[in-house]
Amino acid sequence: MVAGARDNQLSGYGLVVGLAGDGDKDPVYTVQAVANMLQRFGITVPASTLSAKNVSAVMVTADIQAFVKSGTRIDVTVASMGDAKSLQGGILLQTPLFGADGKVYAVAQGALSVGGFVSGQGGGGGATIQKNHPTVASIAGGALVENEIPTAIVRNNQIDLLLREPDFTSAARMSAAINAVFPDSSLAMDPTTVRVKVPEGLEHAAVDFIARLEAIEVNPDVPARIIINERTGTIVATSKIKISSCAVSHGELTISIASSLEVSQPNPLSQTGQTVVVPRTETKTTEAKGKLVPLPDMPSVEKIASALNALGVTPRDMMAIFTAMKQAGALQAELVLR
Repeated sequence: MVAGARDNQLSGYGLVVGLAGDGDKDPVYTVQAVANMLQRFGITVPASTLSAKNVSAVMVTADIQAFVKSGTRIDVTVASMGDAKSLQGGILLQTPLFGADGKVYAVAQGALSVGGFVSGQGGGGGATIQKNHPTVASIAGGALVENEIPTAIVRNNQIDLLLREPDFTSAARMSAAINAVFPDSSLAMDPTTVRVKVPEGLEHAAVDFIARLEAIEVNPDVPARIIINERTGTIVATSKIKISSCAVSHGELTISIASSLEVSQPNPLSQTGQTVVVPRTETKTTEAKGKLVPLPDMPSVEKIASALNALGVTPRDMMAIFTAMKQAGALQAELVLR
């Protein structure tokens, strides 16, 4: 990634019309926005006399890429601000999109594409069926860029290349690979930045020079890391993880609870008491025999996976084992829990 060539975020407040009764329930900001819109067309109507059943106040957002020129179309996302039931079938009125500096860089307008629906409203028994989020929509190419965002990628005849994954080794390798093609032109400033001096004769051909830089192959350094997602049971490990000599014990505990009903009757000659039904609960605990399994030094993720699979552990058990190994100092890798 080249420093300076970055995306920017745009946002704006607008109105969606044509909602066939699914719009806002007359909130103050919606009816006031409708009154302001009508006033721009020369129609003066008090906001208190308006209804917003077919209108929804929305926020419009978009990402504008670097080097996008005036007249280019970009995608926008539209989300309801009020209590509208659905944006299905609506049309976004002309909405200016502002940058963080308060300037207008694009204008959005067009028919909405909603990836969901709501049906059955007001039907028998009040049953309702909803799919996805009908109050969020998108417009492909719905915004027209009006002003170009200034972008500078060459400063003082130098270009800064940014690593998406900061790493000292990767930065050093990138600098060495560039110097092999353009001698004494590159220097790794930190784990994220590699500064490259534009060679003589290419000062006015920055695009051609960057294209030649992109063609240079670099083998990035992959850190030793294990990513564990407990919600989905997903485990992803890089090939550089290593486990020092340790021992792992794995066992299973099963608890079974069964409920049944029994009849309790008084003695045959008893003058008191009555027949009742009494619930009975039976609890059974079973624990499998665990065993301590020694694990030698393992230099590759393949051997680690094979050893853990030999124990018959589940993904959730692997999470607990990796966490315990990390706490014991046997796991030589970064452990990320999500």
